[in-house]
Amino acid sequence: MPLPTISLVGAGPGDPDLITRAGLKALQTADVVLYDALISTELLEETPPHCQRIFVGKRAGCHAMKQEEINEMLVTAALEYGHAVRLKGGDPFVFGRGQEEKAHAEARGIAVRVIPGISSCISLPALQGVAPTSRGYADSFWVLTAHTRDGGLSEDLLLAPRTSATVIILMGLGRLAEICALWEAEGKGNLPAMVIQNGSCPNERVWVGTADDIAPRVLRERDAGPGIIVLGQTVCQHPAFQRRVLASVAQASPRRQKANAR
Repeated sequence: MPLPTISLVGAGPGDPDLITRAGLKALQTADVVLYDALISTELLEETPPHCQRIFVGKRAGCHAMKQEEINEMLVTAALEYGHAVRLKGGDPFVFGRGQEEKAHAEARGIAVRVIPGISSCISLPALQGVAPTSRGYADSFWVLTAHTRDGGLSEDLLLAPRTSATVIILMGLGRLAEICALWEAEGKGNLPAMVIQNGSCPNERVWVGTADDIAPRVLRERDAGPGIIVLGQTVCQHPAFQRRVLASVAQASPRRQKANAR
């Protein structure tokens, strides 16, 4: 029997080409893969013919199994097959429960290798030409989740409207209106905002606006796919926001001319 080992692999934000070389090598030597809902199934084609593929995906409101069950299944898979790959969307340690899986396996005496992935929190804004940190816009960025264990809003999220940092919120589309209202209450309703759904995938959708107007459009047009929310001056870098500003200036010019004529 092969020695049981586990690789925690980050698959990246969605596009299968964005997995790391180390992650790809792990898949190519896997005896079993436990994969999430948010990974591209094209990556499963990189596994050997004998490799077992087991879906353990979780999405908002639809959990195939509890995290504790996944932890135990991962250990069982490694003991039964040998090299078990846990394939997770984004990075395993960014709201991915990777540390819990690692600790559980190591407590059972199984060696775990962590292969980081490209997180959606930095890659998806970058693919839109928006730098989370950029001179003249923001010196730092916060990465938050919208949800706590008990279903409430994160305490950090309640503090976020007070910062000048770029705020990137994962797993928050279902509460977008509630989140944007926090910025409006802080007097920052005109703060540039962006929502990216199914980022880096063929069905990607992007909305650009401000905290006080983006939520109705997104909630009306979005589908059930995952997304991120970006709030901050750095969103001004997006071409759609620049076009929005130019259009606003163009509309205002005739009104100014009429006012001056009077």
